[in-house]
Amino acid sequence: MTEGEHRVLKFRPRTYTPLQAAPDLSRYERASESSDDYRHRMVANAAAIAFTALLTGVGVWLALALADLRNTQDCVLMGRRDCAHISARTADLIRQN
Repeated sequence: MTEGEHRVLKFRPRTYTPLQAAPDLSRYERASESSDDYRHRMVANAAAIAFTALLTGVGVWLALALADLRNTQDCVLMGRRDCAHISARTADLIRQN
């Protein structure tokens, strides 16, 4: 074929294929008579919530500590000398001695 020639492709419509039925899931069902261990489920939920809260708290603390460290580092890199945080409580204890 040269660059100026075109070729027409024959259109072939898709053939219909019926959907297959879903597999039988009855073997995974629980018997309706079996009792659900409500207490165990609630303890597991409480433990999951406590773990999530702890993880969130650690994440917030880490973010605040990194932000404070970044601010202190920026202060030092600007050449300032008053970058250290001095707690008022520590200063009061030094004066008392």
